[in-house]
Amino acid sequence: MNRKFIKTAMAVVIAGLAGGAVADGRIEGKVNATEKGIALQGAKIRIAELNREAVSQRDGRFVFLDVKPGNYTLITSYIGADDIKRAVIVQDQKTTRENFQLTGVSGLVENIIVIGQVAGINKALNKQRSADNIITAVSADAIGQFPDTNVSESLQRLPGLSIERDQGEGRYVRVRGMGPDFNAVTINGVGVPGPDADRRAVALDVIPSDLLENLTVTKSLTPDMDANSLGGSIDVQSLSAFDRDGFFYQLTAEGSFDENTENTSPKIAATASNQFSLGDDENNLGVAFGISSFKREFGSDNVETGGAWNFDEGALLEELEQRDYRITRERSGITLNLDYKPNDNTDLYWRNLYSEYTDAEIRLANVIEFEDAVAEGEVGSAEVQRELKDRTETQKILSTSLGGQTRLDKWTLDYRAAYSKSGEDEPQNIAGAVFKIDDDVIADEVFDLSYGNNRKIHINAPAEFYQSTSYKLDEVELSSTNTNDESTAFNLDFTRDLELGNKPAQIKFGAKHSAREKDNDVEVWIAEDFTGDTSLSTFSGGAVDYKHGQFGSSINAAQVKAAVTDAEWDKEESSIGDYVVTEDTSAAYVMGRVDINAWRILTGVRYENTEFTAQGNSYDADSGEVSATSFENSDDYFLPALHIRYSINDKTQVRAAWTNSVVRPGFAELSPGRLIEEDDGDIAAEFGNPNLKSLESSNIDLGIEHFPGVASVISAFAFYKSIDNFVYQTDLGGTAGYEGFDEAVTYVNGNKADILGVEFSASKQFTSLPSPWDGLLIGGNATFVDSSAEIGGYDDSEFIARDIPMPSQSDVSANFMLGYESDVMSMRLSANYKSNYLIEVSDPMDAVKDTYVDDQMQLDFSLRYYLSDSIKLHFEALNLTDEVYYSYVKDANYNSQYESYGATYKLGITFMHF
Repeated sequence: MNRKFIKTAMAVVIAGLAGGAVADGRIEGKVNATEKGIALQGAKIRIAELNREAVSQRDGRFVFLDVKPGNYTLITSYIGADDIKRAVIVQDQKTTRENFQLTGVSGLVENIIVIGQVAGINKALNKQRSADNIITAVSADAIGQFPDTNVSESLQRLPGLSIERDQGEGRYVRVRGMGPDFNAVTINGVGVPGPDADRRAVALDVIPSDLLENLTVTKSLTPDMDANSLGGSIDVQSLSAFDRDGFFYQLTAEGSFDENTENTSPKIAATASNQFSLGDDENNLGVAFGISSFKREFGSDNVETGGAWNFDEGALLEELEQRDYRITRERSGITLNLDYKPNDNTDLYWRNLYSEYTDAEIRLANVIEFEDAVAEGEVGSAEVQRELKDRTETQKILSTSLGGQTRLDKWTLDYRAAYSKSGEDEPQNIAGAVFKIDDDVIADEVFDLSYGNNRKIHINAPAEFYQSTSYKLDEVELSSTNTNDESTAFNLDFTRDLELGNKPAQIKFGAKHSAREKDNDVEVWIAEDFTGDTSLSTFSGGAVDYKHGQFGSSINAAQVKAAVTDAEWDKEESSIGDYVVTEDTSAAYVMGRVDINAWRILTGVRYENTEFTAQGNSYDADSGEVSATSFENSDDYFLPALHIRYSINDKTQVRAAWTNSVVRPGFAELSPGRLIEEDDGDIAAEFGNPNLKSLESSNIDLGIEHFPGVASVISAFAFYKSIDNFVYQTDLGGTAGYEGFDEAVTYVNGNKADILGVEFSASKQFTSLPSPWDGLLIGGNATFVDSSAEIGGYDDSEFIARDIPMPSQSDVSANFMLGYESDVMSMRLSANYKSNYLIEVSDPMDAVKDTYVDDQMQLDFSLRYYLSDSIKLHFEALNLTDEVYYSYVKDANYNSQYESYGATYKLGITFMHF
């Protein structure tokens, strides 16, 4: 921990403790639902005479500090419930306790604030309405209404959010046009490092959705939040025993059927919580526990070119691959959360979440490379390889935090120590086994092939192409990878409620220190000389079930690995991928808030200092020498913010925000690894750039929210982001400092990138319609984004620039939901759409080689039927329209990758007790 942080923290503590004045009085209490005793977060409680407002926290608790003695009126406001008005008396240096039990809006079914999709929407809208900044939320009730397997798939339903999928499953989350590497993820408020070796993005498919209570996406940061997100910050909240009163449990068993492979997969999940009494206090200890396990066997069928088209003389294909994937994914998680309230003024907690994700993948491929590029329908000679990849990787995420809150007269003190660790372990595996054409069987070592359909490519090949006897084992590459990313953090925050000219106000300040270390270790071995019979027929199994035509036989991975008796360690590949990176960040902030009639104004500034070090290896292919490399630098940032909320009335409010944020480049971009190669006097280099500047964004938001009634909202927001130091890959060969290099591929900072967008959201329950139509529910959201970033490269030392959209940014993303809910059933049909987006820039000077992902729209259905208050059946259908993943170059007519998955169906039962 550096001296600068220690000095800052000491100053904060001294300032915080210096405000000890004798308190007047205090009002505190809880807001619960009458049914089931569920704590209601986001309820507004207002002291009418003072125009002071408090918001109930996730345990339902609210508090007013420093209230002068007198008679007052408390008024509650919660979307989906009737308002309650109650008179209270505040006495000097005493606490007045008032608890509120809310019931559903008069004349409607009670569960609109308890369970079900309407209750889930209400909970999210109340949290959104009462926040000081711009957020979007989703509760456990709403998560359960969608057929979502993991956290990322739950988030894709929210306005401004979309996801990137892997093998059809959601993995990474994009916020307001910003790719996953530019968004932060926290678990119970604690920052989570990413398990991938080369990315900052957190793969949210690692976390099961069954263990969650809330998901909150913050789109405009306040100064007390980490500034490490350009798009938004995603907080994953796990279960707490104070989310509801008394004993609670929920047990779910489920089976799923994959249409592509016709495999059935099991899932089981259980959560439970209870409150206990320690000492003289009642129900002051809460214990919550959850466990989830899901094993899914599925697959996909793929045909891809990787963009290997020659457009100089028309549209000629140079190479393609047919791929068949068979995948087994196991996703498990466990959460244990303890909450303890030793007295009325202190709340302590210990929150833990561990999740593990194992992905076992067998990939078979037919790799076809034409000797001369050919057009559709033309016959050309092609070299062909049969390939096998067989690997198992396990990603793990652990988050644990110990902290609490203490209320000292006029001051509130929050404190926390946290530890997070993520990692990816891939033990020795077959990274690539190559079978080439057997020259003893096929004399010319080529096949005459043709292809049809530039989009979903199919090939026409002779019978020998598919026969195992045509190929023999040529090379096997074995590899292992281990990545670890650890972070520790400590923070201390002080909050003081006060008055400014008889206007309610609040000041908050604090400090935080976090230390992060990420390391990566890669080992590669190559085997090329084999004994015995090396014909593919020796290693082959049954015919591959390939949906895009004939494929050939499968390959037995165990037999291939057994054939490797002597493998040579690859010094180059085993050296340049190794690195150790540290990032130590110290931060301090101050912010203030004031209510002026219908206006709430929050402003402040955050200071952050980051100390960065990197160690890696440089490999000279000519000499075969490996040398160590190291870098270090330090950056400081001052990040002001302004948030304004104007309440036109209790149902309508206008918001505006100006914020600033900063994100470090990705680990692949910062990697200290360097490879230098020479071929016939031409020198080429490929390396990362640890001296890259961080991306800095200035953000403006403006919008309006209207909450007309139960589960209903209409909102519209416009946002603009101006991003400095955008990072992209380019070739510096021949430029200053690289005069002797024919090629020097690395990463550089661009000048600027801009994002402009609008997002709309609406939902409505038709409570005014006669039964049974009063259970009808519709909702939807749409986000429209336009972005521009400048990249470029050098041609004869002349820099040539061009504009591209931000990678991973869809111009349009949208959701539509049609639902129905009654006392015994709940069903929902959901459509998710995102327009095409840029996924890869192959050549910064040639737009034709840019790879785009095509439009995608997925249709899902879910049905819940309550056999009783404690037993629920559910049926889910995902990807009903068999949406494929398709990427292309130049335009949508030219395949880069085409992959199909089929639909998935789930059937399960849930036992629950409140």
